[in-house]
Amino acid sequence: MPSSHFPDVLHDVLLTAAVEVPYRRQPTAASTGDLLAQAFGAALAESGLSAKDVDGLGVASFTLAPDHAIDVAWRRGLSPRWCMDDCHGGASAINLLQHAIRAIQHGDAKVIALVSGDRFEPADFKQLVEHYNLTTRNLLRPLENGGPNSLFAMLTQRHAKRHGLTRRDYGALCVAQRGWAAQNPQAVYRTPLTIDAYLDAPMVAEPLGRFDCVPVVSGANAVILARADLVRHTVNVRVRALQCLYNPDHQSGDGQQTSLAAIAGDLWREAGLTPDDMDLVSVYDDYPVMVLAQLADLGFAPDGDLRALIARIGLRELAVNTSGGQLSAGQAGAAGGMHGLVEAITQLRGAAGERQVRDAQRAVVSGYGMVQYRYGMCANAVVLERDRRGTQ
Repeated sequence: MPSSHFPDVLHDVLLTAAVEVPYRRQPTAASTGDLLAQAFGAALAESGLSAKDVDGLGVASFTLAPDHAIDVAWRRGLSPRWCMDDCHGGASAINLLQHAIRAIQHGDAKVIALVSGDRFEPADFKQLVEHYNLTTRNLLRPLENGGPNSLFAMLTQRHAKRHGLTRRDYGALCVAQRGWAAQNPQAVYRTPLTIDAYLDAPMVAEPLGRFDCVPVVSGANAVILARADLVRHTVNVRVRALQCLYNPDHQSGDGQQTSLAAIAGDLWREAGLTPDDMDLVSVYDDYPVMVLAQLADLGFAPDGDLRALIARIGLRELAVNTSGGQLSAGQAGAAGGMHGLVEAITQLRGAAGERQVRDAQRAVVSGYGMVQYRYGMCANAVVLERDRRGTQ
C-alpha cells in the first residue's frame, strides 16, 4: 500500500476474513468473552488459517472488564507478539486496523485478529451510559438526562434547522436502511418499514422517534488481516487509505460536523480516488443525523443538498449501510464500530448474498463515537479495495 500514510516498508497487508456473530435483542446466556471467542473462531474458519498462525490480537469491548485483550489471548491459547486493547467505541475498529496494519508492515506480527463485541442486558447498558466517562458521570448523570438520546435529539434539532430538513427526511434514511436489512438474514429487524410507520412510532426525545434510536443488542464481530503471502483466499481486501482525527474542536462546536471534514481531503488524495469512485459506503449510524453528517463530511454532498443525497440513498444510487446499518441490524456495544467494516469487506469479497452490490470493487467505511458530554470526539475513515493477489 504505497502512500504517505502507509509506507510500503516491509510487506503488503490483506484483510482476508470478516464475520459477525448473529446479534440478539433478547438476553443471551453467552458472556462477552464467549461472544468474542465465537467471533474469533468464525473468523479463523473463514480465513483458512489456524490459531497457531495468529501472532497478533486486538480487542474492543465495553463489558469485557475486568478482562483485557491479554486475557482473551490466554483463553484462546494465543501467544501474541502484538496485543492491543481499544476503548474508542464507534471509532474502535478503524483505530485498531490502523495500528494492526502498521504492526504487520513493520514485522511486529504476521497475522492479526481484531475482535469486538459486548453482551448487554438493561442493567449493563444503564451502567455504560451513566458512567461512560467522568464528564458523563459527574455532569450528565445527576440530571437524569436519559443518556445519548437527549444529546442527539438536540443535535438533530440544530441540524434540521440549518439544512431545512424534516422528520420525514431523516425517516427516509431509516426506511432505506431497513430495505437493505430485509435482505440481510442476520439483521435483528428485517420487517419492511414505511415512512408512515416511522412517523407514527412513539417519540423518544423530540424529534427522535423509536426508529431513530439504535437498538441495543448483544453480539460480536471479527476481522483477520495478514501479510499478503500468507493468506489462503484468492479474493481479499486491501486498504488504499486510512485517516484518523480525534477531539478536533475540544467540544466547542455544535457537533454537526465531524473531524471527517478535516481529513477527507487527505483520505481521497492518499487513495487516489474520489467519493464518486465508491461502490458502497458504511458509516457509523447510531442516529440518522450522524449518517448525513458523516456523508457530507466525506464529500458525498458537495453542493450541500442533503435532501438530494437522501433521495440517492433511497433509490440505491448510492449504496449506504447495506447490512441495514446498526439502526436495523443492531448495535452490539463496541462491535458497532466494526459492523460497517465487516459489511464492507463482505461486499468486496462478493459474499453478501441477496444484498450483494453488483461488482463491488471499492468502499469507504467511517467510524464515529466516544461522546464526551455533547457529541462524539472520535472519527476516522478507511478506503478499501477488492484485491485478487492472494494465493490459494
